[in-house]
Amino acid sequence: MYTLRDVPVGQSAKVVKIHGEGAVKRRIMDMGITKGIEIYVRKVAPLGDPIEVNVRGYELSLRKADAESVEVE
Repeated sequence: MYTLRDVPVGQSAKVVKIHGEGAVKRRIMDMGITKGIEIYVRKVAPLGDPIEVNVRGYELSLRKADAESVEVE
């Protein structure tokens, strides 16, 4: 399984599935990350957390734990 956390800086990936349950999954979907959306990884903080991405035309910072629950291709 290839997750959003594995995408290198400067690359894009398409969301295949969001793993997780209840509130965590709902929060990620509320941020605009849904199946079929293209996500561009802008940068990663020096210690790896958070990850800054562009999704639906805006910038978003995600924790590594949240990025691991987003399966991409």
